[in-house]
Amino acid sequence: MTERFDCHYCKESLFGKKYILREDSPYCVKCYESLYSNTCEECKKPIGADCKDLSYKDRHWHENCFHCFQCKNSLVDKPFAAKEDHLLCTDCYSNEYSSKCNECKKTIMPGTRKMEYKGNSWHETCFICYRCQQPIGTKSFIPKDNQNFCVPCYEKQFAMQCVQCKKAITTGGVTYREQPWHKECFVCTGCKKQLSGQRFTSRDEFAYCLSCFCNLYAKKCAGCTNPISGLGGTKYISFEERQWHNDCFNCKKCSLSLVGRGFLTERDDILCPECGKDI
Repeated sequence: MTERFDCHYCKESLFGKKYILREDSPYCVKCYESLYSNTCEECKKPIGADCKDLSYKDRHWHENCFHCFQCKNSLVDKPFAAKEDHLLCTDCYSNEYSSKCNECKKTIMPGTRKMEYKGNSWHETCFICYRCQQPIGTKSFIPKDNQNFCVPCYEKQFAMQCVQCKKAITTGGVTYREQPWHKECFVCTGCKKQLSGQRFTSRDEFAYCLSCFCNLYAKKCAGCTNPISGLGGTKYISFEERQWHNDCFNCKKCSLSLVGRGFLTERDDILCPECGKDI
């Protein structure tokens, strides 16, 4: 007795007929297409077993239906892009959606690298330094007057140079006597501590912190022997080439303040009239 060879679904004999195997089970063409064929996205008809099934992201097309949504040219074996569920050839996609290069004004094709800055786009090879004409790529750059400069070129052309070290000042500069300095270069002539943000004074055009200036140049108080800076409105008394802080200008005997009062001298001492009446 001859062994039966039937369609797995409808049980009709497949002898002498075309059939399709699925998971080791045979199906007649009609049953296979009814059960398993994908529906074409374009024409909405089943994609038969004798047709080529083209798929993209779980969607299927007949070979003849797989074309650009806009120009209708075939996309078979060609690059394409998807936009809002529609497939477009690269030309149509570029014309409709791709950015234009801010430099050469040509389309930036899908899949190519592009540089973006403040809403503008460039081909990677068009995004170059205005001065040296070299591609900037992912390196730091500085925009000026609608042009982009790599950092070395910007510093050479625009940045102020520190009067001390002669190098470009990119951030954190200090101006002293109308000349630019790096913060770290603007230091006390005496102790070399940074003066930025600190009170300082100068002598012979050299800057000094208050401590160094007082130690080097300030007059010494005849009372306490500490320097009299004379800075910031400090008041002092001067008499016969001697100086006193206001708070130190007191009678030697009774310590009465003699600021704005008459006084007498006895050798190096100053006395109020009352304590000096017996001299």
